[in-house]
Amino acid sequence: MATKRQQTMAKITRERAVKEKRERKLEKKRAAAAERRAKADGTWVEPEVELDAGEVELDAAEDEPAQVA
Repeated sequence: MATKRQQTMAKITRERAVKEKRERKLEKKRAAAAERRAKADGTWVEPEVELDAGEVELDAAEDEPAQVA
């Protein structure tokens, strides 16, 4: 009778990482699909991006970064 070998922690970790990556990818695909639907029916509102303290926002009119208060 053959014995069953126990999975190594490295393999378990790799499998978990792959599963989490697939979940993130699926969530991004769902968000993109929802955005396309919203744009198609005219209910799309551009989300506001909030910068953390110390981050720099590039101004479209200038080539140098502008400090955000």
